[in-house]
Amino acid sequence: MMLSANPQDLNGDHMDCPDSPNCVSSLASTHTHFIAPLTFKDRPELAMQRLKKVLMTEKRVTIIAERTDYLHGEIRSLIFRFIDDIEFILSIENKVFQVRSSSRIGYSDFGVNRRRVERIREKFEIQD
Repeated sequence: MMLSANPQDLNGDHMDCPDSPNCVSSLASTHTHFIAPLTFKDRPELAMQRLKKVLMTEKRVTIIAERTDYLHGEIRSLIFRFIDDIEFILSIENKVFQVRSSSRIGYSDFGVNRRRVERIREKFEIQD
């Protein structure tokens, strides 16, 4: 079993992914882990409110940390209660949210983190 970042390591400072394929990030240094950031057109504070609202529509999510430019949620898996972390960093000048979604335990996530981010993106863009 392979462990990834502890919750105390997550504060928006480290948005890259480990070598394992159970993570995606808009700031990833490898093609395998890269996922596009979420874009917005409205005011940053409204976009952050909308993002939080969308994140809360995900099942088994808990908001762990929230600042004006940062959002961190934990998502528990249904059966084994494994925890995945999802982080968003607001980039006002680029009008994007950098995103990272990663499993804490295991090696492969069978694309769960990528699908989660794309689902959140779709809901976020619908409300834009």
